[in-house]
Amino acid sequence: MGCDGRVSELLRRNLQPTLTYWSVFFSFGLCIAFLGPTLLDLRCQTHSSLPQISWVFFSQQLCLLLGSALGGVFKRTLAQSLWALFTSTLVISLVFAVIPFCHDVKVLASVIALAGLAMGCIDTVANMQLVRIYQKDSAFFLQVLHFFVGLGALLSPLIADPFLSEANCFPANNTVNATSRRHVSRVLSQHHAAAHPWINQTIPRLPPKDVTENHVSYAFWIMALINLPVPLAVLLLLSKERLLTCAQRKPLLLSADELALETRPAEKEDTSSLAPKFQPHSGQEDLFSCCQRKNFRGAPCSFFAIHITAALVLFMTDGMMGAYSAFVYSYAVEKPLSIGHKSAGYLPSLFWGFITLGRFISIPVSSRMRPATMVFINVVGVVVTYLMLLIFSYNVIFLFVGTASLGLFLSSTFPSMLAYTEDTLQYKGCATTVLVTGAGIGEMVLQMLVGLIFQAQGSYSFLVCGVIFGCLAFIFYILLLFFHRIHPELSSGKNMTLIATSSTEHEMHHHP
Repeated sequence: MGCDGRVSELLRRNLQPTLTYWSVFFSFGLCIAFLGPTLLDLRCQTHSSLPQISWVFFSQQLCLLLGSALGGVFKRTLAQSLWALFTSTLVISLVFAVIPFCHDVKVLASVIALAGLAMGCIDTVANMQLVRIYQKDSAFFLQVLHFFVGLGALLSPLIADPFLSEANCFPANNTVNATSRRHVSRVLSQHHAAAHPWINQTIPRLPPKDVTENHVSYAFWIMALINLPVPLAVLLLLSKERLLTCAQRKPLLLSADELALETRPAEKEDTSSLAPKFQPHSGQEDLFSCCQRKNFRGAPCSFFAIHITAALVLFMTDGMMGAYSAFVYSYAVEKPLSIGHKSAGYLPSLFWGFITLGRFISIPVSSRMRPATMVFINVVGVVVTYLMLLIFSYNVIFLFVGTASLGLFLSSTFPSMLAYTEDTLQYKGCATTVLVTGAGIGEMVLQMLVGLIFQAQGSYSFLVCGVIFGCLAFIFYILLLFFHRIHPELSSGKNMTLIATSSTEHEMHHHP
């Protein structure tokens, strides 16, 4: 009760900035889930193949990683952080507005890449600002932050669904081409000036393009309007903090002062008992900084093996999350299921809805169950669900049930793995940074890989890939348990306390 009262009091004192950062992550979620259900319409709009449109996912995830690194540049002062968030959320609205005008897949990939940069910047800055405000009480607020990701990701497919085209432009094009060839032969054989009927036969090529432009465009414009209040909320926070003009510099130090309150007492308390290399450092470390640190020169092999195997588990599970949300719609409308485009549009929403529900459920469950057990249940649940989807691949009802189950099991994998790994290493190392990087690379690579295999081998390969990735995640997790078992326990309590404070500085990013 005392802890709840303290958290409530902190929330009341920081209500506006907290709501603003939560709304900013709503933009993140809105932007991360719209590509899946609109994939076929965007293919028609850009006249591209599935491997070509898969580069759009790759560009988004690659630039999301770059944006996460770029966001670290803007975290030093409150003014820089808020202006970065304002620019990023405004860019997301502009991207939604511009997408309907992108008729070339390279242009579309470039525009989506810009959105990825904005998302990465949001990911870093919003997490860091919440940690700076709430410090040791930030866990609850970060959970809610990730809930808003799920809320945005749930909403964007629902917005897109009424505007999805029921017609598939690619079979239509093949039919038109065949009809055109037959009619050309007829015209040449008759030596008659009957070119006009042949021209009329080519006109059906246009409706799929028009349908895509006239209907899916509205979905993107609606999402742009829904997102528009978010940069306005950041602007209001800038105004409240008196950061709209450069003349008043005092508020710029607010965030740094708060951070100083967190670090200075620890330095005064523990400087005498700690070696210089264990001094806490402010700010979020990137992967390069972690690799350059020489603190762990004498660490055992198991120390590095735990980092690597944990990152590989998240490489697979977060990659599966991104690939499933991206291609489940395309899988559903293809044979053998051949679900209607409108009905298939509900699958990404169902998937993200159960991810959001799972994150809610995991909050009370995590206080009663060890993180290692939660990760084991999640990984086994993912493998079993994919196997059942493969066995009942002709059952439409089970596709919806399996989608919900998969979202539920994948939802808490990232925070549970993060808690387990950090606890195993006793908050010594760069586990958070390594895990976030591994998860981000997994989303980027597996989406691209699944898109290529899907096009080459057919829709059935979508579930086969899921089973393979799930089994690999399980194998890597077993290896992680093995390395944990042989890893020597550390015994420096003071070191652990101070390193935990440092680790809090790079609290977990999003991971859809």
